[in-house]
Amino acid sequence: MENPTHNLPSLFKQLGLPDDAESIDKFIATHSPLKPDLQLADAFFWSKCQADFLRDEILDDADWAEVVDQLDVMLRKGRGA
Repeated sequence: MENPTHNLPSLFKQLGLPDDAESIDKFIATHSPLKPDLQLADAFFWSKCQADFLRDEILDDADWAEVVDQLDVMLRKGRGA
């Protein structure tokens, strides 16, 4: 099994978001928890470009899919869960 190519900070950078640990924690705290029936890419806080990227990476099971899944889990748990 190969090691993941990307990590959470690199995903945030790819999405055009601040990628330091404090900014990532703040983003998670601000935007979680996501409703169980809401797809990550359909959340209101993404731009169209960001949403398309997230959706495509999951649908294509691309290089970014694993870290996109990680972000999805983090946003569903909510802060402190």
